[in-house]
This record gives sequence, C-alpha cells and structure tokens, in this order.
Amino acid sequence: MIDDDEVNNFVCESIIRNENFADDVVSFQGAEEALEFLKSSVGTTSDNFPDLIFLDINMPGMDGWNFIEEYRKLPEYATQKCNLFMLSSAVDRKDIMCARSHKEVKEFFSKPLSPEILEFIKEEFLMRV
Repeated sequence: MIDDDEVNNFVCESIIRNENFADDVVSFQGAEEALEFLKSSVGTTSDNFPDLIFLDINMPGMDGWNFIEEYRKLPEYATQKCNLFMLSSAVDRKDIMCARSHKEVKEFFSKPLSPEILEFIKEEFLMRV
C-alpha cells in the first residue's frame, strides 16, 4: 500500500488480511519511502520484491505519477512479476485514462478497496497461467 492517508492504509490492510488475500502487507505513507523499500528489495532475484502494489495518485512530495517514473528504473526482472494497481479517490477521467496508459499499471480502481476488487484482481491477474 502506498497512500498518504494512514486511515485508508489501515482499512486496506484490514480488508486484505480479512480476505486472506496476502501473507504480508506493508504500507507506506510516502512514495519516496516505498521506492527506497523497493530498491532495497531488489537483489539478484525478485524473491523479495512485492507481488502487488496499490498506489495512490495524489500524495504530497512524490505523487503516483512520479513514483511510476522512478519505478520504471528498477530492474525488469523484479518489476515484471509485480502487479501495480492505482487505487485512488481521483475520479477525473484524465487520471483514469492516464493510469491505464502506463504499461506498469494493470488497472485503476476507485477507493475504497473492497473484497470485490480483491476478487476481481484474483480472477483477472493472479490466477492466470
């Protein structure tokens, strides 16, 4: 979870855990902090790199768009197995279209995160062979 809203992160973590969606959930209130974590997770393999990221758009400092630009600089062997989703309260059609135009972004979802969104992700992105 990368979102500057601490309450939203808490709620999302709770939903993810209650739905048994992930073994580990890590939240960051800043994109810079999350990027440093990702950089430190990159080794010679992608084993420590997250499988999934929920990214907010509007955050102070580095926003979601800037994060994506920096994310692109990470080694492809790490990022290729990661599913990056935008999860934002932004409902501007331009933001949605922009998010979907980035090859790194699998899908755009409007907040709040829900069990239905997690089920959709499982069916559409995680269960593919």
